[in-house]
Amino acid sequence: MRIFGAAFSGALATLAFAPYSFWPAMLVSLVALLLLIHGQSPKRAGYIGFFWGLGQFGTGVGWVYVVIEKFGGLPTAIGLALIGLLVAYLALFPALFSYILRRVQLPLALSYLLLAPSLWLLVDWFRGWFLTGFPWLWPGYSQIEGPLASFAPMFGVQGITLALLIISGSIAITLINRKASALLPALVVGAVATGASFVPWVQETGESVDVAMVQGNVPQELKWLPSQRWPTLLAYQDMTRQNWDADIVIWPEAAIPALERDLPDFLARLDAAAINNDTALVTGVLDINSDGQAYNNVITLGDNGEGGYSYPSSQRYSKHHLLVFGEFVPFEDILRPLAPLFNLPMSSFSRGDYTQSNIDAKGYQLAPAICYEIAFSDQVRHSLTEESDFILTLSNDTWFGTSIGPHQHLEIARMRALENGKPVLRATNTGLTAAIGYKGEIIDQIPQFEKVVLRTDVPTTAGQTPYTRFGDWPLYAWIVLSGLALVLLNRGQKSAVRTQSQQ
Repeated sequence: MRIFGAAFSGALATLAFAPYSFWPAMLVSLVALLLLIHGQSPKRAGYIGFFWGLGQFGTGVGWVYVVIEKFGGLPTAIGLALIGLLVAYLALFPALFSYILRRVQLPLALSYLLLAPSLWLLVDWFRGWFLTGFPWLWPGYSQIEGPLASFAPMFGVQGITLALLIISGSIAITLINRKASALLPALVVGAVATGASFVPWVQETGESVDVAMVQGNVPQELKWLPSQRWPTLLAYQDMTRQNWDADIVIWPEAAIPALERDLPDFLARLDAAAINNDTALVTGVLDINSDGQAYNNVITLGDNGEGGYSYPSSQRYSKHHLLVFGEFVPFEDILRPLAPLFNLPMSSFSRGDYTQSNIDAKGYQLAPAICYEIAFSDQVRHSLTEESDFILTLSNDTWFGTSIGPHQHLEIARMRALENGKPVLRATNTGLTAAIGYKGEIIDQIPQFEKVVLRTDVPTTAGQTPYTRFGDWPLYAWIVLSGLALVLLNRGQKSAVRTQSQQ
């Protein structure tokens, strides 16, 4: 029964994330996991954690099957097997957490209030790094609408995760020992979160920028057909023509269905039109350099501080964090011949540098993150400088259809705004296109699967949050200090027990 309870409580965690956003569900889910593994052997706890992970990731990232089904070219049975393998792989991480938590023999309070929070952070960080990383559904993201969100500007999304684990451990100990005093750590964390919500980490400048984000709504199966190149370009051009009076016009990831080097005349004309209208145009475009290396780029045209356009654009950003199988295929000589899934269009990219200069758009400094990169909080943080005005994220979530995936993606972008105190401009091909305020709130948004322009004013900020300045170092310090405290407190308790036994 514990196994089924674990799977159910893991699935409950998905309700805490967008589009459901019922943030208390994460607390209930984590408390349930801690209660279920209490008193179990390490091996049994590992099984419970694995099934908890199956419940969470099966319901939380099962939407990846949409890509396999629609674009993978595989039989249904094989597609389901692949998504099952992905879910099982991700479930290994909560299994590892649960196993180690029970393997290390500590008193309950030390185990759940010191070891568990630090251990969860370490396991999550490993998941966000191993095999290029998959930091999706970190618990902290689920609290963007909750009272713990105030920890984000101080400690980032994983600071919220830490708070969640401390509160969950406190509640679990209270339920196990039936002592209300065990709730004290949860109350302290809640009080700190409340106090932090009143601190203005950055300052509003009083200035706002008029932004027009063009959502072309081009079906993925048509996007790269040669016959659709000019209809697509003309559609974007027509939608832009009505918004040349904006300060910045933004097209989504790979909005131009051709390589930059193939359309220098078109881009030069677009650049001239932007200059004539005293505006800047930002767009995603792919390119292949003289060495045959392909890059997923963002470039700026018009008022970008560089003068007229000439190929290659000097104002550019090249995507660094590539999506496995979507943008590069490991062991490609072996995998590519096996199935169409490993030959998706544009799946042979090279990486840009980890840290790149901001791009200029009408004097404003934009720190770009293309699509999946927005999920890597440390990379986004490193892209920001004291002069940065916006975080810019261009995406194409067309691959994921009407699933919950794009909603989770938007939620992650909101967390980047809250962490860094900077507005996020999120332009996508089919949605969800949105302007996000520096507190993580949605300023304006347009519906999915509509060919429309989001035109809105976005306030700017000055200053940097503690998270932007220090990143995860306070959390590293917590792990070290809690580790030392564990050793000293556990040694002290053992010494006291030994003394009592000798009397």
